[in-house]
Amino acid sequence: QLRAIEHGMVLKDASAFNIQYLDGRPVLIDTLSFENYRDGQPWTAYRQFCEHFLAPLLLIRDVDPWLGRLPALTADGVPLEVASRLLPMRSRLSPSSVLHIHLHARSVKQYGGRAVPEKVKRRGLSRKALVNLIQGLRHTVAGLEWRAAGTEWAEYETEHGYRQEDHSEKQRLVGDMLKAISPTTVWDLGANTGDFSRVARATGAFVLSADVDPAAVERNYRRVRSDGEIGIHPLWIDLRNPSPDLGWANAERDSLSARSRAEVVLALALVHHLAITGNVPLPAVARWLARLAPNLIIEFVPKADPQVGRLLVSREDVFDDYTTEGFESAFATEFETVRRAEVGQSGRVLYHLRRRED
Repeated sequence: QLRAIEHGMVLKDASAFNIQYLDGRPVLIDTLSFENYRDGQPWTAYRQFCEHFLAPLLLIRDVDPWLGRLPALTADGVPLEVASRLLPMRSRLSPSSVLHIHLHARSVKQYGGRAVPEKVKRRGLSRKALVNLIQGLRHTVAGLEWRAAGTEWAEYETEHGYRQEDHSEKQRLVGDMLKAISPTTVWDLGANTGDFSRVARATGAFVLSADVDPAAVERNYRRVRSDGEIGIHPLWIDLRNPSPDLGWANAERDSLSARSRAEVVLALALVHHLAITGNVPLPAVARWLARLAPNLIIEFVPKADPQVGRLLVSREDVFDDYTTEGFESAFATEFETVRRAEVGQSGRVLYHLRRRED
């Protein structure tokens, strides 16, 4: 917006959907949002920016990162009145939160559904005031910092519960399996902070690196940014409830599975979460993964593994078919086994499976 003003233009929209990511960098894709600036005009996208960007970021930092999911429930971001109620009392000590969220929400409520008085319309906004507004918003957003920690699986890569030698062996095996396929597109589902996404990237593939833990995804993204990595796209998504078709007539934005096609799906340390935490039967997991890609590199983690034990601590073990034999039987319907390899002394097993074609 500041750059647009320098060229005598403004952005009439500030939707988060106008931003896509390429190699860790946000890119504005809606060129139709630009229009000529008229002296004295207000910034019509001010409320939208606060609802789509500022409110979600404040809620993530000051309340809980999972509130970053709220914008997915509506095409209009987080309503300012809702954000005002959810933010803690200490936010009222922040001049920017008071101005852009709390007082803004009160103004929206005051004039919502009613004609704005002429004297309010005539006030206008000078170019200097507009620039000050945008600079203030930019300063506020730049000052927001979330410590990406404290979530359930954020420390998994350092606390995975098996020996470093086994972890290194797993990296080697996954790399060998990927090289044998030589894919151009890999979906790493349950990627955590992206260690194995980088193994896939090293083979030359573009990698969608998805995980349900917001802190893990944030760390993955920050690494992409700080190291200038290309070809790795971190994505925060719950695979048990993936993003559906969204927007008008469910046709504006595609679901996860419709956005692209993978040649390989990496599913490492994932199946036990779907089968035990999510109560998804193994045959259903196999059918779903078979729809996503022709090749699957998947890890089976047995019940004796500490990570599976962690999932069973607070629930009854009714998963009688969650065994190596049960896994292989369930996946044999959809896939043929190309390679099977035990991961060192961990008890885990890696498979390269190829989808059966009718």
